[in-house]
Amino acid sequence: MFLVDMSFTDMDKITPELTSQHKHYLEQEYKADKLMFGGRKVPRTGGILISMHSCKEELINVLKSDPFIKNGAASYSITEFIPVMASKDYANIVA
Repeated sequence: MFLVDMSFTDMDKITPELTSQHKHYLEQEYKADKLMFGGRKVPRTGGILISMHSCKEELINVLKSDPFIKNGAASYSITEFIPVMASKDYANIVA
């Protein structure tokens, strides 16, 4: 699994239109069960994604085409992790 920490680099570029494009783009990854969760940071300085992509390279390729990244509005860091504990609702993802 991967944790994606997205940080806005140019708030002037974070328009409702670009945000809509970003969400629409990521929808395909949720439908394919590649992304589990995503949401805004509080305060709104970026966002967090939890990914189940098969490898880091696959995830990087997805992120490179994200409208936030392509338009220079955000950057990201990726942390790979292995879940070892979970509540009963998420026990199926624990290694």
